Amino acid sequence: MRNTPKGFRLHIGLFGRRNVGKSSLLNALTRQTVSIVSDIAGTTTDPVEKPMELLPVGPVLFIDTAGIDDVGALGEMRVQKTRQVFDRTDVGVIVAVAGEWGDFEEAILTELRERKIPVIVVFNKTDVARTDAVQESRIKELQVHCVEASAVRGEGILELREALVRSAPEEFINAPAIIGDLVPSGEMAVLVIPIDLEAPKGRLILPQVQSIRDLLDNDAYCMVVKERELRDALERLKRPPALVVTDSQAFLKVAGDTPDAVPMTSFSILFARFKGDLVAFVRGALAIESLAPGDRVLICESCSHHPIGEDIGRVKLPRWLRQYVGGRLEFTHVQGHDFPDDLASYRLVIHCGACMWNRREMLSRIIRCQQAGVPMTNYGLAIAYSLGIFERALRPFPAALEAYHGSMVT
Repeated sequence: MRNTPKGFRLHIGLFGRRNVGKSSLLNALTRQTVSIVSDIAGTTTDPVEKPMELLPVGPVLFIDTAGIDDVGALGEMRVQKTRQVFDRTDVGVIVAVAGEWGDFEEAILTELRERKIPVIVVFNKTDVARTDAVQESRIKELQVHCVEASAVRGEGILELREALVRSAPEEFINAPAIIGDLVPSGEMAVLVIPIDLEAPKGRLILPQVQSIRDLLDNDAYCMVVKERELRDALERLKRPPALVVTDSQAFLKVAGDTPDAVPMTSFSILFARFKGDLVAFVRGALAIESLAPGDRVLICESCSHHPIGEDIGRVKLPRWLRQYVGGRLEFTHVQGHDFPDDLASYRLVIHCGACMWNRREMLSRIIRCQQAGVPMTNYGLAIAYSLGIFERALRPFPAALEAYHGSMVT
């Protein structure tokens, strides 16, 4: 359970004023002393993450945030960190002291509802205060779960657990496949995995491992090869594979070695669908056609790895885009949960596959870009477009291919 990647966990964010008992509530939920508890307001300074198993939902990640009514320069930094948690929250829990619901809590509720995030309201500290029945009734009329609790006494914890289970999004309970729906039971996928300087020593990267597991879960099987052995491997098969999937940096060679009748795509494009919105990313990739020398491009990486040699996001992708545009582009790189507040100066945003994230955070960034009127795509799609194999890479995805053809017509 502890080894389940964050991106596969239901993210549950705890929000509220300082000193309303968010940390005590988290400790009671997890039955562990995860967060430091104190009567001094502002004890939690950064979001505290606690992975656990919440049956029958499965693996979850609780995020205990700093109170977002914090003050001062340091307080503003804490507030900013807390606001970033909104972007990756699948279920929001608003914690308020019983009888003290006000404009501040109402603003959090509005923010979560506008983002279409399921919300649970916990009226805490019922051992020392009474809940306002009228206020609770009004919140329930909004189809929001309400729980009365006393974290220090352990009261209401079971009810909160039940509310969390009921609030888990359907797409999390019945998670979509990464690749298993593209390869029928009993058929084979060939996975092309280059081994270069950035390949982790002694293991495969997360999207490759997760794709293998997904194939096994769907009763398909796979062959794993490096790009140099692909042609020979395909010739040895008695019948063609159902799909060839490659690391995006080997896209051009793999496209040349894979027969045209065999569907082919990349791990990054698989994760564009699994973690984000493939059709939206396809439309975003078309903005590459209108890029001009001097334009600004934002490249986002969800993990904070140290770039080595021919790094895909910092070296190869910028080089392929410059070659396609025929001039110099200005690239800005961000990592982790950092993301510019002002996107207006960028002509295009390109994101990695976000294998380390949950889908909610990826969708939040897509919405941010749409609101700013800035097209957004991902590594695999940008690489396929710049190398002239975009349509080939989209063939396994009829809806995405239709969106591409429709955009070309208009």
